[in-house]
Amino acid sequence: MELDNLDRELISIVQSGLPVSGEPYRELAEALKTTEEDILARIGKLVERGTIRRLGAIFDSRRLGYTGTLCALKVPPERIKAVAEIINRYPGVTHNYLRNHDYNMWFTLLAPEKGEVDRIIGEIRRLAGIDEIISLPAERLFKIRVNFDLTEG
Repeated sequence: MELDNLDRELISIVQSGLPVSGEPYRELAEALKTTEEDILARIGKLVERGTIRRLGAIFDSRRLGYTGTLCALKVPPERIKAVAEIINRYPGVTHNYLRNHDYNMWFTLLAPEKGEVDRIIGEIRRLAGIDEIISLPAERLFKIRVNFDLTEG
């Protein structure tokens, strides 16, 4: 999908947070000199096309009692898209990305308890037909904020 400058500005803003107000989309529209309807339509299209996978709050999962893990899989190149679609069905998957390595697909998973993490990994293994999945639970938490400036110039 081709992004215009307004799409790029919108993505650059929402990746670090929506305005905390009763009308966040109106505030975005004012900041970007457009209408609330335009902002909602653009976000809808970006979500529909997969440019934005998730739009929502980020919580401290450990304080909420959740447990998480980083998983690595060996996925044949011709199956990457199909396996990614299976993994991305799970709301607890917060990131899913490719790496140039034998274990070429990596994702993070959060769930209310370890048993649920294990169950989801088992389902992914079965549905994707991938035997080699490594689960790497966090021993220490590192939180790195990564925001991308998509605006031109």
